Amino acid sequence: MRYVIEHEVPGRLRLTFADHLDASDALALETSLSSWTGVERVRSYPRIRSVAIWYRDALARTALLDRLNELSRVQLDAARAQAPTALAPAVPSAARSIIRLVGNHLIRRWLLPPALRAVWAGLHYLGFLRAGLTSLMRHRLDVPVLDATAIGLSFVKRDPKTAASTMFLLDLGEVLEDATRERSEHELIRSLMAIPQNARRLEDGEEVTVPAQSLRAGDLVVARDGMPVCVDGVVVRGAAMVNQAALTGEPLAVERMAGDDVFAGTAVEEGEIVIRVGAEPASTKLRSIVNLVEASEQLKSEIQTRREHLADRFVPWNFLLAGLVAATTKSLAKTSAALMVDYSCALRLTSSISVLAAMSQSAHEGMAVKGAKHFEAIAAADTIVFDKTGTLTEATPRVARVLALVPDWTEDEVLRTSACLEEHFPHPVARAVVAAAAARGLEHRERHAEVAYIVAHGIASALDGKRIVIGSRHFVMEDEHVEVAPEAEARIDGDLEGLSPLYLAQDGKLVGVLGIEDPLKAGVPEAIAALRSQGIGHIIMLTGDNERTAARIAAEAGITEYRADLLPEDKHAYVEALVARGQRVVMVGDGVNDAPALSAADVGIAMGTGTAIAQEVADVTLAAGGLDAIVRLHALSRSLMGRLDRSFTAVMGINSALLAAGIVGIIRPQTSALLHNGTTIALAAESARRL
Repeated sequence: MRYVIEHEVPGRLRLTFADHLDASDALALETSLSSWTGVERVRSYPRIRSVAIWYRDALARTALLDRLNELSRVQLDAARAQAPTALAPAVPSAARSIIRLVGNHLIRRWLLPPALRAVWAGLHYLGFLRAGLTSLMRHRLDVPVLDATAIGLSFVKRDPKTAASTMFLLDLGEVLEDATRERSEHELIRSLMAIPQNARRLEDGEEVTVPAQSLRAGDLVVARDGMPVCVDGVVVRGAAMVNQAALTGEPLAVERMAGDDVFAGTAVEEGEIVIRVGAEPASTKLRSIVNLVEASEQLKSEIQTRREHLADRFVPWNFLLAGLVAATTKSLAKTSAALMVDYSCALRLTSSISVLAAMSQSAHEGMAVKGAKHFEAIAAADTIVFDKTGTLTEATPRVARVLALVPDWTEDEVLRTSACLEEHFPHPVARAVVAAAAARGLEHRERHAEVAYIVAHGIASALDGKRIVIGSRHFVMEDEHVEVAPEAEARIDGDLEGLSPLYLAQDGKLVGVLGIEDPLKAGVPEAIAALRSQGIGHIIMLTGDNERTAARIAAEAGITEYRADLLPEDKHAYVEALVARGQRVVMVGDGVNDAPALSAADVGIAMGTGTAIAQEVADVTLAAGGLDAIVRLHALSRSLMGRLDRSFTAVMGINSALLAAGIVGIIRPQTSALLHNGTTIALAAESARRL
């Protein structure tokens, strides 16, 4: 596998692979590398295709790199097949590394004579020197070069004791920073997961306790009162109330019975169910959320990327400052102090942990954000565009009125025929028509020909040899060229005031109209008001519904801007125009017809109750259907940007103060290194707190 050495200190390498490295590859790589002679510990970072390797000595390093050069994709696949399934990331023991590091340092200081301590310091320095030279050979003036230069100055002034102390502090800082990052990742991801280690599998009708990671698709497992669900699957028998808060953020348990889906990370509050495993533990929906969190840095925010680049550009200035100090003070100690403090580590660590905290928190609250950059876009948004049906309204419409417009058609016949056509499609309006017919006890038999569904328009078929269509006004009157008599038009306007009309026509003649109502979701007016109070200046509703229905829903929701009678391409064009004008647009929708508009916006948000394609296209998916999640997401995004600003200010201020103190001689280089590492860890811990 192709790789480059990204960073190196004695006893530790960080490699970046050119090839794709997913979660299963990373686990296999960890398993394989950990078994190699001389390798003490391995930690992979799939999201950045990186792996950290701790090795015993120089000989182990040489053997390690030789074997890595020979490692092939075939060998990795073989290792993956033998690797155990991991449900959550493991946390390496930082305490062991710290104890060993401190113990060795104290033993050398107390027991070794000065000459041997100097020899050891020189040998240890070779690792720092090699890392610095590697960076220079790659035309990079970065932190390893800075460290190697600062330590080298101590040897130049014949002070191996200071060099040894500095290297010890740098090693300790590296261990503590890695531990802080890994602990943050582990705790943040673990907070999403409540998967048990064991499961109750049915074998020949008997329950057997087995490791959860041993389950395979098709196995039957039992879950009952108080037990967590450890797999994604389908209930085959039984009934239970299942709490899905870990996935949806919804605190109330939902009923699950035969044929219903259940997911890992949920818990049975009451009842007993038998589940057929649909996905192995490493492929569950919850695991996919965790993977999303782990992959967050692949889509860094602009501010995150900008500040990391700024941090890299500070290193040459460190050298320039050190040169000026050397030229003016002639003091190697002060020059070394100017090289002991860098901005890069703290900026990178605090920004990545802050983003990870936001990703984890949003996922835990039922908001799956597909990259850090979307937080920044949401925080900067000045316009939110809402679809109506399923987004602002319940998407559980009902038939409020049925009108028969010709003498030979009764209301029951209009409703029966409509249900006969609509029953073939899972659209909410279709379900409402079928339910209304069932409520009236209207049975219908299949008399029509093959049914054609025209997305966002309607349905066309043939009934008793006559063309019959049902759908929107645009579809029936403009596309199908059905004429409506003025008296029929007046009746529709009067009887269906504020309702969404569904038109039924046969052989070019309008025979009936269904008045559909779709109630506003609870909490929508409050959510709209909250978004306005958070600084969203433009809130717009787009709908394919008619003008009067759109006006009614907009008024109830507290929305003053809306557009009605829109096709999917109209929604897309409208959102595209807003973006082109420089507005920062968030689009919220749930249906197939919203997908183009979702992709055109700066950020697309799909309701969790919506279609699969909308969720796939969207940048954010909300597990629950309420708009309060959007209010929370906007507030969370602004809080993240505020934290990034505060951490940037703190990093710049603290490290600048340390530089100044070292240059004027207030503190020694070792103290600068200690304070630099300590404050970096403290800022990282602060970044991991809940937003």
